[in-house]
Amino acid sequence: MYNTFFVAILSTAISLGASLLAAYAIQRLKFKTSGPTGLAIFFGYLIPPTILFIPLATIIFDLRLWDSLWSLVLTYPTFLIPFCTWLLMGYFKSIPKEMEECAMIDGASRLRVFWRIIIPLCLPGIFSAGIFAFTLSWNEFLYALAFISTTESKTVAIGLVTELVRGDVYHWGPLMTGALMASVPVALVYSFFVEHYVAGLTGALKG
Repeated sequence: MYNTFFVAILSTAISLGASLLAAYAIQRLKFKTSGPTGLAIFFGYLIPPTILFIPLATIIFDLRLWDSLWSLVLTYPTFLIPFCTWLLMGYFKSIPKEMEECAMIDGASRLRVFWRIIIPLCLPGIFSAGIFAFTLSWNEFLYALAFISTTESKTVAIGLVTELVRGDVYHWGPLMTGALMASVPVALVYSFFVEHYVAGLTGALKG
């Protein structure tokens, strides 16, 4: 559980930070290739993880992060950032530009506008992207199975299968307990932030 929390929280934080900056730049700065860049980021999310597995495994091996939780922390953002960026782009589009322009006329810098105006207004969208990223990181199986081998470093998703299933012997008691424990954190996150999650998705779809 500790390993899973560590990976999920760090992956979500990295993905949200990168996605916020990317989505704001694409949606607000409007450089020449902003449109194609936004589409390219979204299409990046559609690439199956099985295609990215071999090149990512090579990179992880070269960085000597094999069988380390950091291999998952650095790998998960490859599929979390594209979707979170696309979701936040839609939410940024729903915020009137006049609010930023008025603040900049009054002397606020672009960074201050982003931190003091955009971030507070986008909290529902940020919660939505964060819940999505946390859920995917918590339940991810393929990369965790491929990059982690020792019992001490395994996450819940692969630990239940590899440690509690021995050939045709299923340890049903520990399996059911582990499945329940694995589902509780995600259920709590959704129960506490469901209103923000729905509002964030609605704002993104409207944008």
